[in-house]
Amino acid sequence: MTINVGVLTAGGDTPGLNAALRGLGKSASHIYALQLIGFYDGFRGLLHDRHIVLNESALSGILTIGGTILGTSRDKPQKMVVGGKIEDMRDAMVETYRKHHLDMLVCIGGGGTQKNAYSLMEKGLNILTLPKTIDNDIANTDVTLGFDTALGIATEAIDRLHSTAHSHHRIIIVEIMGHNAGWLALGAGVAGGADVILVPEIPYQAESIAQAILERSQSGKHFSIVAVSEGAMTKSDHKKEEQLLADKKGAKNKKDKEKARLALEGFYTEQPGRTMKLSQDLERLTGLESRVTILGYVQRGGTPSARDRLLGSELGSSAAALISEGISGVMVAVKGQGTKPVELKSVVDKRKTVPADHIWLQTARRVGTCLGD
Repeated sequence: MTINVGVLTAGGDTPGLNAALRGLGKSASHIYALQLIGFYDGFRGLLHDRHIVLNESALSGILTIGGTILGTSRDKPQKMVVGGKIEDMRDAMVETYRKHHLDMLVCIGGGGTQKNAYSLMEKGLNILTLPKTIDNDIANTDVTLGFDTALGIATEAIDRLHSTAHSHHRIIIVEIMGHNAGWLALGAGVAGGADVILVPEIPYQAESIAQAILERSQSGKHFSIVAVSEGAMTKSDHKKEEQLLADKKGAKNKKDKEKARLALEGFYTEQPGRTMKLSQDLERLTGLESRVTILGYVQRGGTPSARDRLLGSELGSSAAALISEGISGVMVAVKGQGTKPVELKSVVDKRKTVPADHIWLQTARRVGTCLGD
Protein backbone atom coordinates (compact mmCIF):
# COMPACT_ATOMS: atom_id res chain seq x y z
CA MET A 1 0.00 0.00 0.00
CA THR A 2 1.42 3.37 -1.04
CA ILE A 3 2.37 5.81 1.73
CA ASN A 4 1.94 9.47 0.80
CA VAL A 5 4.66 11.74 2.15
CA GLY A 6 5.07 15.51 1.96
CA VAL A 7 8.38 17.28 2.49
CA LEU A 8 9.48 20.90 2.90
CA THR A 9 12.67 22.81 3.70
CA ALA A 10 12.39 25.80 6.03
CA GLY A 11 14.61 28.41 7.68
CA GLY A 12 17.95 29.45 6.20
CA ASP A 13 19.33 27.64 3.16
CA THR A 14 22.04 25.14 4.01
CA PRO A 15 24.49 23.01 1.98
CA GLY A 16 23.32 19.40 1.82
CA LEU A 17 19.58 20.03 1.72
CA ASN A 18 19.30 18.67 -1.81
CA ALA A 19 21.28 15.61 -0.79
CA ALA A 20 18.71 14.99 1.96
CA LEU A 21 15.80 15.42 -0.47
CA ARG A 22 17.50 13.05 -2.90
CA GLY A 23 18.22 10.51 -0.16
CA LEU A 24 14.60 10.58 0.94
CA GLY A 25 13.17 10.52 -2.58
CA LYS A 26 15.38 7.81 -4.05
CA SER A 27 14.92 5.57 -1.01
CA ALA A 28 11.18 6.16 -1.27
CA SER A 29 11.04 4.96 -4.85
CA HIS A 30 13.74 2.26 -4.84
CA ILE A 31 13.10 0.47 -1.54
CA TYR A 32 9.90 1.66 0.09
CA ALA A 33 6.40 2.18 -1.27
CA LEU A 34 6.40 5.94 -0.66
CA GLN A 35 4.91 8.63 -2.88
CA LEU A 36 6.75 11.92 -2.30
CA ILE A 37 5.62 15.47 -2.98
CA GLY A 38 7.58 18.58 -2.07
CA PHE A 39 6.13 21.92 -0.97
CA TYR A 40 7.84 25.09 -2.16
CA ASP A 41 9.13 27.83 0.14
CA GLY A 42 8.73 26.14 3.49
CA PHE A 43 5.48 26.32 5.42
CA ARG A 44 4.11 29.02 3.12
CA GLY A 45 4.10 26.51 0.27
CA LEU A 46 2.18 24.09 2.47
CA LEU A 47 -0.35 26.85 3.21
CA HIS A 48 -0.90 27.74 -0.46
CA ASP A 49 -0.47 24.17 -1.75
CA ARG A 50 2.44 25.01 -4.06
CA HIS A 51 3.92 21.59 -4.68
CA ILE A 52 5.87 19.33 -7.00
CA VAL A 53 5.97 15.55 -7.32
CA LEU A 54 9.50 14.51 -6.37
CA ASN A 55 10.05 11.70 -8.83
CA GLU A 56 13.29 10.40 -10.35
CA SER A 57 13.38 13.22 -12.89
CA ALA A 58 12.96 15.97 -10.27
CA LEU A 59 15.71 14.48 -8.09
CA SER A 60 18.22 13.85 -10.87
CA GLY A 61 21.48 15.81 -10.69
CA ILE A 62 20.75 17.69 -7.46
CA LEU A 63 23.26 15.97 -5.14
CA THR A 64 26.05 18.51 -5.66
CA ILE A 65 23.87 21.62 -5.85
CA GLY A 66 23.83 24.03 -2.90
CA GLY A 67 20.68 25.56 -1.42
CA THR A 68 17.39 23.73 -1.88
CA ILE A 69 15.39 22.99 -5.03
CA LEU A 70 12.21 23.51 -2.99
CA GLY A 71 13.14 27.00 -1.83
CA THR A 72 12.67 28.09 1.76
CA SER A 73 11.22 30.75 4.05
CA ARG A 74 11.17 31.61 7.74
CA ASP A 75 7.39 31.63 8.05
CA LYS A 76 5.90 30.24 11.27
CA PRO A 77 2.64 28.30 10.84
CA GLN A 78 1.20 29.68 14.09
CA LYS A 79 2.36 33.27 13.41
CA MET A 80 2.21 33.86 9.67
CA VAL A 81 1.79 37.23 7.99
CA VAL A 82 -1.29 37.00 5.76
CA GLY A 83 -2.91 40.09 4.29
CA GLY A 84 -0.84 42.33 6.51
CA LYS A 85 -1.97 40.57 9.68
CA ILE A 86 -0.34 37.89 11.83
CA GLU A 87 -2.53 34.79 11.75
CA ASP A 88 -2.44 31.21 12.98
CA MET A 89 -2.62 29.29 9.68
CA ARG A 90 -2.15 25.77 11.00
CA ASP A 91 -5.72 24.69 10.27
CA ALA A 92 -5.31 25.71 6.62
CA MET A 93 -2.10 23.67 6.46
CA VAL A 94 -3.94 20.70 7.93
CA GLU A 95 -6.42 21.02 5.04
CA THR A 96 -3.55 20.83 2.49
CA TYR A 97 -2.17 17.79 4.31
CA ARG A 98 -5.55 16.05 4.11
CA LYS A 99 -6.20 17.17 0.53
CA HIS A 100 -3.15 15.18 -0.61
CA HIS A 101 -4.05 12.26 1.70
CA LEU A 102 -0.64 12.56 3.33
CA ASP A 103 0.44 9.99 5.87
CA MET A 104 3.51 11.97 6.95
CA LEU A 105 5.05 15.43 6.61
CA VAL A 106 8.85 15.69 6.68
CA CYS A 107 10.19 19.09 7.77
CA ILE A 108 13.90 19.78 7.24
CA GLY A 109 15.27 22.73 9.17
CA GLY A 110 16.94 24.26 12.20
CA GLY A 111 15.73 24.97 15.71
CA GLY A 112 12.87 27.20 14.59
CA THR A 113 11.67 24.61 12.08
CA GLN A 114 11.71 21.89 14.74
CA LYS A 115 9.46 24.07 16.91
CA ASN A 116 7.16 24.96 14.01
CA ALA A 117 6.89 21.31 12.98
CA TYR A 118 5.98 20.39 16.55
CA SER A 119 3.19 22.98 16.49
CA LEU A 120 1.71 21.16 13.48
CA MET A 121 2.10 17.86 15.29
CA GLU A 122 -0.06 19.33 18.04
CA LYS A 123 -2.75 19.77 15.37
CA GLY A 124 -2.76 16.04 14.73
CA LEU A 125 -0.35 15.74 11.79
CA ASN A 126 2.18 12.93 11.57
CA ILE A 127 5.51 14.74 11.60
CA LEU A 128 9.12 13.69 11.09
CA THR A 129 12.02 16.15 10.99
CA LEU A 130 15.65 16.31 9.90
CA PRO A 131 18.22 18.60 11.61
CA LYS A 132 19.97 21.16 9.43
CA THR A 133 21.80 24.36 10.31
CA ILE A 134 25.34 25.59 9.87
CA ASP A 135 25.16 26.70 13.53
CA ASN A 136 25.23 23.06 14.74
CA ASP A 137 23.09 24.12 17.70
CA ILE A 138 20.14 21.70 17.51
CA ALA A 139 19.75 19.68 20.70
CA ASN A 140 19.91 15.89 20.83
CA THR A 141 21.99 15.35 17.69
CA ASP A 142 25.77 15.05 17.40
CA VAL A 143 25.95 17.22 14.30
CA THR A 144 23.64 19.04 11.90
CA LEU A 145 23.44 19.07 8.12
CA GLY A 146 25.39 22.00 6.63
CA PHE A 147 27.83 22.48 9.50
CA ASP A 148 30.74 20.69 7.83
CA THR A 149 30.54 22.78 4.63
CA ALA A 150 30.33 26.06 6.56
CA LEU A 151 33.21 24.97 8.78
CA GLY A 152 35.38 24.34 5.72
CA ILE A 153 34.49 27.70 4.16
CA ALA A 154 35.20 29.64 7.38
CA THR A 155 38.49 27.80 7.85
CA GLU A 156 39.58 28.57 4.30
CA ALA A 157 38.74 32.25 4.85
CA ILE A 158 40.98 32.34 7.93
CA ASP A 159 43.74 30.60 5.95
CA ARG A 160 43.56 33.28 3.26
CA LEU A 161 43.55 36.15 5.76
CA HIS A 162 46.79 34.98 7.37
CA SER A 163 48.86 36.28 4.45
CA THR A 164 47.45 39.81 4.46
CA ALA A 165 47.63 40.01 8.28
CA HIS A 166 51.28 38.95 8.15
CA SER A 167 52.16 41.29 5.29
CA HIS A 168 50.64 44.40 6.84
CA HIS A 169 51.32 43.66 10.53
CA ARG A 170 47.64 43.98 11.31
CA ILE A 171 45.00 42.57 13.56
CA ILE A 172 42.46 40.84 11.33
CA ILE A 173 39.09 40.16 12.92
CA VAL A 174 36.93 37.56 11.17
CA GLU A 175 33.25 37.52 12.14
CA ILE A 176 31.80 34.04 11.72
CA MET A 177 28.14 32.99 11.83
CA GLY A 178 26.72 30.62 14.42
CA HIS A 179 23.88 32.53 16.06
CA ASN A 180 24.24 32.06 19.83
CA ALA A 181 26.45 28.97 19.73
CA GLY A 182 30.20 28.99 19.17
CA TRP A 183 30.67 25.74 17.23
CA LEU A 184 31.47 27.34 13.89
CA ALA A 185 33.86 30.04 15.14
CA LEU A 186 35.57 27.64 17.52
CA GLY A 187 36.04 24.87 14.97
CA ALA A 188 37.22 27.21 12.21
CA GLY A 189 39.42 29.13 14.64
CA VAL A 190 41.23 26.01 15.82
CA ALA A 191 41.49 24.55 12.31
CA GLY A 192 42.65 27.87 10.83
CA GLY A 193 45.14 28.65 13.58
CA ALA A 194 43.43 31.80 14.87
CA ASP A 195 45.32 33.49 17.70
CA VAL A 196 42.12 34.60 19.44
CA ILE A 197 38.75 32.83 19.37
CA LEU A 198 35.66 34.46 20.85
CA VAL A 199 32.45 32.46 21.35
CA PRO A 200 29.08 33.23 22.99
CA GLU A 201 29.71 30.64 25.70
CA ILE A 202 32.71 32.58 27.07
CA PRO A 203 32.12 36.33 27.60
CA TYR A 204 35.28 38.28 26.80
CA GLN A 205 37.16 41.39 27.88
CA ALA A 206 38.87 43.51 25.22
CA GLU A 207 41.74 44.16 27.66
CA SER A 208 42.50 40.42 27.91
CA ILE A 209 42.57 40.10 24.12
CA ALA A 210 44.78 43.18 23.76
CA GLN A 211 47.22 41.78 26.30
CA ALA A 212 47.50 38.51 24.38
CA ILE A 213 48.07 40.40 21.12
CA LEU A 214 50.75 42.64 22.68
CA GLU A 215 52.54 39.58 24.07
CA ARG A 216 52.60 38.13 20.56
CA SER A 217 53.97 41.41 19.19
CA GLN A 218 56.68 41.55 21.84
CA SER A 219 57.77 38.03 20.89
CA GLY A 220 58.23 39.09 17.27
CA LYS A 221 54.82 38.11 15.87
CA HIS A 222 53.47 41.34 14.46
CA PHE A 223 50.02 40.16 13.38
CA SER A 224 47.06 38.41 14.97
CA ILE A 225 43.94 36.66 13.67
CA VAL A 226 40.81 37.01 15.78
CA ALA A 227 37.94 34.61 14.99
CA VAL A 228 34.77 35.96 16.60
CA SER A 229 31.34 34.35 16.60
CA GLU A 230 28.49 36.70 15.69
CA GLY A 231 26.92 35.95 19.08
CA ALA A 232 30.01 36.62 21.20
CA MET A 233 29.78 39.48 23.67
CA THR A 234 31.74 41.25 26.39
CA LYS A 235 31.34 40.33 30.04
CA SER A 236 29.45 43.57 30.69
CA ASP A 237 27.06 42.93 27.77
CA HIS A 238 26.56 39.37 28.98
CA LYS A 239 25.53 40.64 32.41
CA LYS A 240 23.17 43.13 30.76
CA GLU A 241 21.60 40.35 28.70
CA GLU A 242 21.09 38.21 31.80
CA GLN A 243 19.36 41.12 33.56
CA LEU A 244 17.10 41.82 30.56
CA LEU A 245 16.15 38.14 30.34
CA ALA A 246 15.40 38.12 34.07
CA ASP A 247 13.26 41.26 33.69
CA LYS A 248 11.30 39.63 30.87
CA LYS A 249 10.77 36.44 32.86
CA GLY A 250 9.74 38.34 35.97
CA ALA A 251 7.34 40.77 34.25
CA LYS A 252 3.93 40.43 35.92
CA ASN A 253 1.61 42.38 33.63
CA LYS A 254 1.16 42.95 29.91
CA LYS A 255 2.69 46.43 29.94
CA ASP A 256 5.85 45.31 31.76
CA LYS A 257 6.19 42.24 29.52
CA GLU A 258 6.03 44.39 26.39
CA LYS A 259 8.53 46.87 27.85
CA ALA A 260 10.92 44.03 28.72
CA ARG A 261 10.50 42.47 25.28
CA LEU A 262 11.33 45.72 23.51
CA ALA A 263 14.37 46.30 25.72
CA LEU A 264 15.69 42.83 24.94
CA GLU A 265 14.94 43.26 21.24
CA GLY A 266 16.84 46.56 21.21
CA PHE A 267 19.79 44.92 22.92
CA TYR A 268 20.00 42.22 20.25
CA THR A 269 19.59 44.79 17.46
CA GLU A 270 22.88 46.34 18.57
CA GLN A 271 24.70 43.00 18.25
CA PRO A 272 26.03 43.43 14.67
CA GLY A 273 27.96 46.56 15.70
CA ARG A 274 29.86 44.82 18.48
CA THR A 275 32.51 43.37 16.17
CA MET A 276 33.32 46.84 14.84
CA LYS A 277 33.52 48.17 18.39
CA LEU A 278 35.90 45.34 19.30
CA SER A 279 38.10 46.35 16.37
CA GLN A 280 38.18 49.97 17.57
CA ASP A 281 38.93 48.92 21.14
CA LEU A 282 41.83 46.69 20.07
CA GLU A 283 43.34 49.49 17.97
CA ARG A 284 43.16 51.82 20.95
CA LEU A 285 44.58 49.29 23.41
CA THR A 286 47.37 47.89 21.22
CA GLY A 287 48.28 50.72 18.85
CA LEU A 288 48.04 48.23 15.97
CA GLU A 289 45.90 48.60 12.87
CA SER A 290 42.77 46.45 12.95
CA ARG A 291 40.54 45.34 10.07
CA VAL A 292 37.24 43.46 10.12
CA THR A 293 36.05 40.82 7.64
CA ILE A 294 32.44 39.67 8.00
CA LEU A 295 31.95 36.38 6.16
CA GLY A 296 28.15 36.48 6.25
CA TYR A 297 26.08 34.32 3.93
CA VAL A 298 29.06 33.13 1.91
CA GLN A 299 29.52 30.53 4.66
CA ARG A 300 26.37 28.65 3.74
CA GLY A 301 26.50 28.98 -0.02
CA GLY A 302 27.90 26.85 -2.80
CA THR A 303 28.57 23.17 -3.26
CA PRO A 304 28.13 20.98 -0.15
CA SER A 305 31.17 19.13 1.18
CA ALA A 306 31.52 15.38 0.74
CA ARG A 307 30.61 14.93 4.43
CA ASP A 308 27.39 16.94 4.07
CA ARG A 309 26.45 15.02 0.94
CA LEU A 310 26.95 11.80 2.86
CA LEU A 311 25.09 13.09 5.89
CA GLY A 312 22.18 14.40 3.82
CA SER A 313 21.90 11.07 2.03
CA GLU A 314 22.03 9.19 5.36
CA LEU A 315 19.40 11.40 7.00
CA GLY A 316 17.06 11.25 4.01
CA SER A 317 17.28 7.48 3.55
CA SER A 318 16.90 6.91 7.32
CA ALA A 319 13.77 9.07 7.27
CA ALA A 320 12.30 6.91 4.50
CA ALA A 321 12.97 3.78 6.55
CA LEU A 322 11.29 5.24 9.65
CA ILE A 323 8.27 6.39 7.64
CA SER A 324 7.84 2.90 6.20
CA GLU A 325 7.71 1.61 9.78
CA GLY A 326 5.00 4.13 10.68
CA ILE A 327 7.22 6.07 13.10
CA SER A 328 6.36 9.75 13.58
CA GLY A 329 6.80 12.53 16.12
CA VAL A 330 10.57 12.22 15.93
CA MET A 331 13.66 13.95 14.60
CA VAL A 332 16.23 11.82 12.81
CA ALA A 333 19.31 12.55 14.92
CA VAL A 334 22.97 11.77 14.27
CA LYS A 335 24.31 9.54 17.02
CA GLY A 336 27.85 8.19 16.77
CA GLN A 337 28.36 6.58 13.37
CA GLY A 338 24.67 6.29 12.59
CA THR A 339 21.25 7.86 12.98
CA LYS A 340 18.60 7.43 15.63
CA PRO A 341 15.04 8.74 16.04
CA VAL A 342 14.61 11.02 19.06
CA GLU A 343 11.35 12.48 20.30
CA LEU A 344 10.70 15.82 18.63
CA LYS A 345 9.48 17.16 21.98
CA SER A 346 13.01 16.65 23.39
CA VAL A 347 14.44 19.01 20.76
CA VAL A 348 11.98 21.92 20.85
CA ASP A 349 13.06 25.13 22.62
CA LYS A 350 16.51 23.76 23.41
CA ARG A 351 19.92 24.85 22.09
CA LYS A 352 23.13 22.84 21.96
CA THR A 353 25.98 25.12 22.99
CA VAL A 354 29.68 24.38 23.40
CA PRO A 355 30.29 22.71 26.81
CA ALA A 356 32.98 24.25 29.00
CA ASP A 357 34.95 20.99 28.93
CA HIS A 358 34.64 20.35 25.19
CA ILE A 359 37.78 18.97 23.55
CA TRP A 360 37.90 21.83 21.03
CA LEU A 361 38.07 24.38 23.85
CA GLN A 362 40.69 22.30 25.66
CA THR A 363 42.71 22.07 22.45
CA ALA A 364 42.50 25.83 21.87
CA ARG A 365 43.81 26.55 25.37
CA ARG A 366 46.57 23.96 25.13
CA VAL A 367 47.99 25.51 21.95
CA GLY A 368 47.97 28.96 23.50
CA THR A 369 44.86 30.44 21.88
CA CYS A 370 43.34 33.38 23.74
CA LEU A 371 39.63 32.91 24.46
CA GLY A 372 39.12 36.42 25.80
CA ASP A 373 38.39 35.45 29.40
